Amino acid sequence: MIEEAPAPNIDREKFRKVCESAAKMIRAVNYAGAATCEFLLDDRGDFYMLEVNTRVQVEHPVTEMITGIDIVQVSIRIAAGEKIPFKQEDVKINGHAIECRICAEDPAEGFRPSAGKITQWETPGGLGVRLDTHVVPGYVVPPNYDSMVAKLIVHAPTREQALDRTARALREFNVGPIKTTIPLHQRLVENTDFRKGGVDIHYLERLLKG
Repeated sequence: MIEEAPAPNIDREKFRKVCESAAKMIRAVNYAGAATCEFLLDDRGDFYMLEVNTRVQVEHPVTEMITGIDIVQVSIRIAAGEKIPFKQEDVKINGHAIECRICAEDPAEGFRPSAGKITQWETPGGLGVRLDTHVVPGYVVPPNYDSMVAKLIVHAPTREQALDRTARALREFNVGPIKTTIPLHQRLVENTDFRKGGVDIHYLERLLKG
């Protein structure tokens, strides 16, 4: 539903250890190219490796927004035999980024797919707002493929500002007549517990049941 970077409520030392673990795994298999190392963090602060995906993933724009690095471009250059044009110490984190996966689904009906023709397509814009999408007015969402129709990515100097900017962008986003996850995203970014950061993997399930 939502990705953000940097992860909220994780101290710098824990962040460093997670990054070192990811780099160690990649070096161990002598891998070159884009990859995503995923970890789970428990309530004691211990982290565990979940999986490694040897590709660019949906959430890559949040990393791009806070580092200023075009991950897709760098991946293509590595595949062409070029060296990575920077070192780890050159990568600096700037601000906070949030990504909302906008899907053609109805959260009120168990995330039932909502295929059909899109006639209303009014998108947000402004400072720090990025929209990755293939949709135009008149586009028909097919029932056969992934339901994601857009990624809304927002960047701001702080997490609080990023959340406020995301809420504003979601209010400006008008899609119809199909159902989308936009109302649920609005509910999430304006939720007090979510805004505090550090919610667990069962948070959304509890929120929907409530």
